[in-house]
Amino acid sequence: MSITVSESRFRLDTADTTYLFQKTAFGHLESLHYGRKIPEGDVESLRYKHEIPFGSAVLYDESKDASYCLDELPLEWSGVGKGDFRTSPIEIRMPDGSFTCDFVYDSHRVETGAPKMQTLPQSTGEEAESLIVTLKDAVFPVYVDLIYTVYEKENVIARRAVVRNEAEEPVLLNQIMSYSLDLMDRSYTVTTLSGAWIREAHVVERPLRAGALVNESTSHSQHGNNPALALAVQDATEESGDVYGFNLLYSGNHRTTVELGQAGIVRITGGVNPHCFLWELKKGESFETPEAVLTYSCRGKNGMSQNFHAFVQNRVVRGDWQKKERPILINNWEANFFQFRQNSLLRLAQQGKKLGCELFVLDDGWFGARNTDTAGLGDYTVNPKKLPNGLDGLGKRINEKGMQFGLWFEPENVNDDSDLYRAHPDWAIQRPNRKPSLGRHQKLLDLTKREVRDYIVENVTKILDSCPISYVKWDMNRKVSDFLDGAFLHRYLIGYYEVLTRIFRPRQQILFEGCASGGGRFDLGQLCFSQQIWSSDDTDPIERLKIQGGLSLFYPISTMGAHVSLAPHQQTLRNTPLSTRFAVAAFGAFGLELDPKDLTPIERKSLRAMLETYRTIRKTCQFGKFSRVETGNDYTVQWQAQTEKQTVVLRVKTIVPAAQKNDLLEVKGLSPEKMYTLEQVSTPLFVSGFGTLLKHILPVTIRSYSHLLLAVNKYLKMDDYKETYRASGAQFMAGIRLHRSFIGTGYSDKMHMQGDDSAMLFIITEE
Repeated sequence: MSITVSESRFRLDTADTTYLFQKTAFGHLESLHYGRKIPEGDVESLRYKHEIPFGSAVLYDESKDASYCLDELPLEWSGVGKGDFRTSPIEIRMPDGSFTCDFVYDSHRVETGAPKMQTLPQSTGEEAESLIVTLKDAVFPVYVDLIYTVYEKENVIARRAVVRNEAEEPVLLNQIMSYSLDLMDRSYTVTTLSGAWIREAHVVERPLRAGALVNESTSHSQHGNNPALALAVQDATEESGDVYGFNLLYSGNHRTTVELGQAGIVRITGGVNPHCFLWELKKGESFETPEAVLTYSCRGKNGMSQNFHAFVQNRVVRGDWQKKERPILINNWEANFFQFRQNSLLRLAQQGKKLGCELFVLDDGWFGARNTDTAGLGDYTVNPKKLPNGLDGLGKRINEKGMQFGLWFEPENVNDDSDLYRAHPDWAIQRPNRKPSLGRHQKLLDLTKREVRDYIVENVTKILDSCPISYVKWDMNRKVSDFLDGAFLHRYLIGYYEVLTRIFRPRQQILFEGCASGGGRFDLGQLCFSQQIWSSDDTDPIERLKIQGGLSLFYPISTMGAHVSLAPHQQTLRNTPLSTRFAVAAFGAFGLELDPKDLTPIERKSLRAMLETYRTIRKTCQFGKFSRVETGNDYTVQWQAQTEKQTVVLRVKTIVPAAQKNDLLEVKGLSPEKMYTLEQVSTPLFVSGFGTLLKHILPVTIRSYSHLLLAVNKYLKMDDYKETYRASGAQFMAGIRLHRSFIGTGYSDKMHMQGDDSAMLFIITEE
């Protein structure tokens, strides 16, 4: 059993971890241990010792215990006004009008699976066990159910809370967190994912000092602050050290607080952001918080990540595409923007098919007066000038070419210049006495209204059921504004999840990709419905190393939409090699975001070969055990994905120094005694990349801008030196010494000739 309950003690075990707490003499829940697995036995050594309180302590009940101070105890839950002055997981105005509350043990029960949530998505609880501990306020009949669901194989504890009011008078929730966890201070470093549009999920690491560190969003989960957070001991690496991870199954405004208190206890709380939040509970009503996900690993950041990856793949992502390899897609957005006709789409699909694509996606601009982003949003009438045969006609033509057909929607927003807004201006979120604030020339539809939800469900499902659509990209290109209060944002999310449930639960054959102006809503709540999410509108592979690398801390590779685009990139103007664009996108749900006619003939030929290779490594890259590998070089990034018989290693060097040293390639996780073959994927080199060095090897002088050089660059290439080895797993793990890279003194056919932003992709196969 994963849950063991004695008279006053609660023990939760996963494969590698133990979570332990007990009931105190006053009925509070004291945290004893969360970390590596420990044997059952006496827990006296784990108790926090508090025989004498601090001089400024407020004692809970001095007449019964002159040392019992809530501010100095590690707790599972805390209230307000009884001596605990740290961040409280709950702020509730009680029936007497005060905020004083004191929640103590009332009862508990153990269930198979996870108790079903009524309003929010949750992880799938098959083969799990749940502990429900009910706390009651010491004065009023107001209850908090603390729900712990144990996922043994994934080393995850899911936590959430339900507040129930049985008092005659209503109570008002100002703040209610999904969990509260107290740990002893160990000089932790806090890791969050921060950034902005086209700069999502950059890793930010800060040492935890006295006081509180807050990671929050006041709209949806947003580009700037992902709801995920990690806590690592000071000397933790990718491979070793204690690391805790926290995340939320929630797409709305969130807050996680990490607070180091005066007694050397670290409190972590997370849940719905209390910003402007007010929620009334009348007698008999309840409020359920989003589900939080907690994990621990003593195997460093990779261990934490691998726990999360397994949990997301097994318990969060669902539908027919849960563990199915994603098709190679070509999206028409960067090729056409709003300017397209059916023939141009069919030409693009045909060229994508020749390259090896399996899915064609029609992006924005197919409906209403949608020729710019100022009009048409909210309407679902197909533009007959662009698509004279409709979506069904286009989809069938795409299918005839041997490709699947996918479609872009943005159902949550509306333009003023649309038939929908002219008919129902009251469906948009706006205050009657204020001028509304627009985002991307659009307003947000009010999903708290049943008629709005019905309109979206009716129109989207009508299209899905009348066309051969196997993929949907659902976009959301603005943040929430002009809302009534913080509770509105939560009600909006409940409506949003209902819409997704009604559309996609009956149509699980559809591959669903979420998007919010890029990675603005990359979270576990969204992944309960969409099997993947567009990671960023930035397709520059060097930026994607930071974005996808950051996301990999908490989310599996299969959930990250990652595409090859043209260079120089539209977001950075950086000119990166085609091989690097391919290699980085290979670690994700792979696709193309370009018009093949803008590639040279030799680039098309090279890309076609890359896609052939990708199909042989797709399963490993998307669903293999993923690791980030420390190289000891600030400018080199190495990722590794591993299935039973195959390992794929990506190595990207962003800056090439002069007179560089030889590189060492270390491969992780092989069987020492088994034999393996390593083969590097061919890397094309184009003549223009050598510049005036050509003068030293050619009998004639060719200017860098000459027509001859441009012509040669279109049709000819050479391949970089290709590393191949056969060796034992022990040898590969000890480190392969790679051939020298260019050092400015000459050329050898056994030398690597790549420059900045260069990638090496290795495939290691067990014999």
